Amino acid sequence: MPASSGKPRAVRIGLISDTHGLLRPEALAALEGSDRIVHAGDIGDPAILERLARIAPVTAVRGNNDQGREYARIPQTAVLEAGGLRLYLIHDVHELDLDRAAAGFRVVVSGHSHRPGQREQGGVLYLNPGSAGPRRFSLPVSAGRLLIGNRGLEVELLDLLPPTAGK
Repeated sequence: MPASSGKPRAVRIGLISDTHGLLRPEALAALEGSDRIVHAGDIGDPAILERLARIAPVTAVRGNNDQGREYARIPQTAVLEAGGLRLYLIHDVHELDLDRAAAGFRVVVSGHSHRPGQREQGGVLYLNPGSAGPRRFSLPVSAGRLLIGNRGLEVELLDLLPPTAGK
């Protein structure tokens, strides 16, 4: 049995949002190898969460388009602890009503805007993986990865399709 280095293993979190009922093979490929997957809402079909769970455990929040009984078990917000950090999940970041830093959250993951992006404010990293579902206007089709490791937080936002490719 190999000796442990004493360093905790990095945790890889797959980030996806706004699938709106479409789970692309490119999104599945981007999420392969994840230790956890976060879906930041507007799922569009609960079967998508089941498919993602074949890759890794899923933590999901309900989006504004996730209506009906089949979404009743999915919360509007969620907390995930991974790699020694607390992550807060919400579909629309504009609906946040808590002091994230005071609550001990290091990362906030949201969706809704369909625009991938990241910014740091007040010691909190805000991530939006964008939309992995049907293309909206000229916005990219995207997903992301968050690596929590010895070197801190590493974020990778991924364009899943070339800008001129399909829906």
